[in-house]
Amino acid sequence: MRAIDNGAAEWAAARGLLSELTAALGRPPAAEWEAAFHGVPRHAFLPDTVWLGEELTPCDRREAPEAWLRAAYADAPVVTQVNDGKEPGPHGERWASSSASAPEIVFRMLEMLALEGGERVLEVGTGTGWNAGLLAHRLGPSLVTSVEVDAGLAARARACLHSVGVSPRVVTGDGAEVVDGPLDRIVATCSVRRVPGRWVRGVRPGGVVLVPWETPWLCFGLLRLTAHADGSASGRFHPYAAFMLMRSQRTDLRVFRDVVRDAHRPEESTTGLSPWAVTREDWAARFALGLQLPDVWWAWHHEPDVAGVASRLWVATTDAASWAAVDDDGTAGPARFTVWQHGPRRLWREVEAAWRWWKDAGRPGPGDFGMSVTPDGRHTPWLGEPQHRVPRRG
Repeated sequence: MRAIDNGAAEWAAARGLLSELTAALGRPPAAEWEAAFHGVPRHAFLPDTVWLGEELTPCDRREAPEAWLRAAYADAPVVTQVNDGKEPGPHGERWASSSASAPEIVFRMLEMLALEGGERVLEVGTGTGWNAGLLAHRLGPSLVTSVEVDAGLAARARACLHSVGVSPRVVTGDGAEVVDGPLDRIVATCSVRRVPGRWVRGVRPGGVVLVPWETPWLCFGLLRLTAHADGSASGRFHPYAAFMLMRSQRTDLRVFRDVVRDAHRPEESTTGLSPWAVTREDWAARFALGLQLPDVWWAWHHEPDVAGVASRLWVATTDAASWAAVDDDGTAGPARFTVWQHGPRRLWREVEAAWRWWKDAGRPGPGDFGMSVTPDGRHTPWLGEPQHRVPRRG
């Protein structure tokens, strides 16, 4: 395998990142992964233009080589594609559609696969190809297959992998469908809201399915499933990760375009549960609500031009059939909030019930939960042990 070859700057940047990884992980990466880190340099997989910061500002390698190299070897994700590779629309809006994951997360996930050598691995979400390259360096290219839905990204990843001397199989297709089992490991580098049944059925008993997790309420966490002899799989959630959603599971919903209609006549009530309590950075609460309300999403509308309302929280189902709005007047007065609800479900009541269940359970965090998945893709979340099921609302 070829080592980093583009000079002292790249080598120094890589050594700096390795030191950061050692500090973040609390230990150096295992020797096999450190060898892969040097043999498959991250900068060799990034396009000449990447997009940085919340504004997704373009950074061109030819015009700003030092900034580009810093991004390549920072312990942070790097956006490598916007707008699914299409030009921004008339308003120039950019949104991230592919990225190189933060190296710390990459190496945590690689270690969570518990590879000993000889395992047959399917990666879902090739992206830049760096993760596939690390796996191929560790196991050998013949044991690694990577699936990428975007044909352009797949082609570029193949070229990058070839340039560093590793060539695992890279397939263009929907990762939820392309499973050539039996496999020992499946690892996704995109988040999922449902673990495809094909993945569970495609792994040998004792094998591992490792996926970033997302609900419409919160994108956070990793789910590590172990396959069982009956074709099911189960395992626990872990923190650390937030990934882009698998394209085949995306939803594109907007409150005023898809959900609320002028003809709706919502029911009015009040609540003592602050809308901020279920949407702020209490990831434990939001994670628990997401497990209980797997088809419910939310969006804030600040300064909505409604008398006496400073901020309004919208909550809606992914089928756009039911919605709720909770108003905050922006004062420090009594903690009562006006609620509006429409549709066959009373969503804010469901949110209140989910919040109470989480609080009464002792405010558990993501690592306290687990999931069981049947061969046909039915999901059952649980708290502590599989027999303690998490209630599903709606």
